[in-house]
Amino acid sequence: MAEVELINVTKRFGSTEVVHGVDLQIHGSEFIVLVGPSGCGKSTLLRMIAGLESLTAGEIRIGNRTVNRVPPSERNVAMVFQNYALYPHMTVYDNMGFSLKMKKWSKAKLDEKVREVAEVLELTPFLDRRPAALSGGQRQRVAMGRAIVRNPDVFLFDEPLSNLDAQLRTQMRMELKKLHLKMKTTTIYVTHDQIEAMTLADRIVILKDGYIQQVGTPIDVYEKPESVFVARFIGNPPANILAGVFHRTNGKGVIALGELKFPVLKQVELEEGQEVLVGIRPDAIKAADTHTSIPETWRFQGTVVVSEIVGGQSLLEFEMGGNQMIAELEGRILLRPSASIILGFDLNRILLFDPKTQSAIN
Repeated sequence: MAEVELINVTKRFGSTEVVHGVDLQIHGSEFIVLVGPSGCGKSTLLRMIAGLESLTAGEIRIGNRTVNRVPPSERNVAMVFQNYALYPHMTVYDNMGFSLKMKKWSKAKLDEKVREVAEVLELTPFLDRRPAALSGGQRQRVAMGRAIVRNPDVFLFDEPLSNLDAQLRTQMRMELKKLHLKMKTTTIYVTHDQIEAMTLADRIVILKDGYIQQVGTPIDVYEKPESVFVARFIGNPPANILAGVFHRTNGKGVIALGELKFPVLKQVELEEGQEVLVGIRPDAIKAADTHTSIPETWRFQGTVVVSEIVGGQSLLEFEMGGNQMIAELEGRILLRPSASIILGFDLNRILLFDPKTQSAIN
């Protein structure tokens, strides 16, 4: 359960700086997810922790030692790759036990460890098979098993589920979560899939262009994004971001969004006529007829653009007061285009951002 600390970590490839002075502390037994769009530096950070990439500047500590110049084999970390990286000519048993064999473990001790981990991962029936005879999910479990037998201080996962189909990804996410709850090994997980990030992480690290944008629990980064980028990136569908202007009416704050006027419920330091960006999560919009607790003044009439049913929920794109928005409604609601609908907004969850800095206004 080693702690991992990144201190002013920087990485350049030639004259191009791809990671800019990253500081991050990861607690022992924590499950941290690095998430962001392609090219944000998340895999580069993971490879530097593993020792597969050198640092240009800064320091990486694992446990109580600095590992900048420690070779990968001596860092006691185990990495699981996107493409499994299994030896095709070896059986599952031999793949899982290979690192232990290289460490000169006795046959009896190696056999005990491999079979113990195979039991945890439900791989016992497949120990005599080669990778070609396994499904994608089974191969990924073998790759995890090969990492687990080493009893590392830190697990590193580099987009391990991206090659799996949607149903299998969901299943494997659950397996990973259960495995971490059982083993409590410090885990650093890289993905571009924010659903994986939200479901797996104790804390999420959101990256953009080599900079950390926000670090927090899944609930925190969803409900309290610190920037427009985080509000758009975390959440599916993403937050609606609308341009508005702040006014005071009878001493109360109001934001005008075209023809719409939303009361401001929280105390904010805004000046008369100040431009703001308003963030509205799709799930903060309700079908008013099913949510009678929403005050009348928080209800507005919209026009349906398109709607679709997704499982037990519905996605609704609509126009309201000159603004295009998306709502995520409870239940199965299918409406024809151009139909009118009364929607209620949970104004306690309205997000405000500075249009110049793109940062949250608290």
